[in-house]
Amino acid sequence: MARRNVTGTSGLALPRRAVRILKERGLFAHPLLTVEHQQVAQRYVLRGLESGGSVGDVGRYVTFADEEGRPLEYLHPVEAIGVNGLHAVVISQALVRLDMLRKGRTYEVLLTRHWMSPVANGQRPAMETEILFRGIHGRLELDLRGKDKAEAGRVAPTFYSLAGEAVPIPDEFLSVIRAATKAVNCKNCSHTHYLRKPVSRTVNARGSVTPEVAVAFPDLAVAESS
Repeated sequence: MARRNVTGTSGLALPRRAVRILKERGLFAHPLLTVEHQQVAQRYVLRGLESGGSVGDVGRYVTFADEEGRPLEYLHPVEAIGVNGLHAVVISQALVRLDMLRKGRTYEVLLTRHWMSPVANGQRPAMETEILFRGIHGRLELDLRGKDKAEAGRVAPTFYSLAGEAVPIPDEFLSVIRAATKAVNCKNCSHTHYLRKPVSRTVNARGSVTPEVAVAFPDLAVAESS
């Protein structure tokens, strides 16, 4: 794909032919984020969907991290009817999204940070976007679906500038890019590759949220006190 001016808001800017081929292969990766309102907590959050997988020589995957590149907890998993589709829902007030495409051993990646603009008087915030890393025509000379499968999750493509120089991946996001590299080689994918399972939401004998859970899930504490 040619380099062009993109905002990164909607993920990788793919030509229509690429979108059609992904659809025909049964690959569904959903990069779009939405701004949602939590009624109980009275706040706005971003909602994303970890999704994707691979079929043969084509793969696409979307996943998320926090602003330091660490795995976010998902809200809940999604058991889709088919494979290579939705895997989990993530809710956060700020996050980093990774959108990766693979054709053979050539990789494209877009890493973007998203947050909400400050607002007053209860107005709906707008989502802000910053491009953190754009990898074009990356190469990884390994067969992660076959003889080199043991390396999946440990390696990432090498990306180059237009002048042919290697472009380093930011260290804090190397783990999520490695995870996505594994995901775009995951045959019949039906599970998450980077989002992590949430901590147990337990309550005590009086039906109150325990202190440690109240810290991890403030919405529960708000609901309890209302």
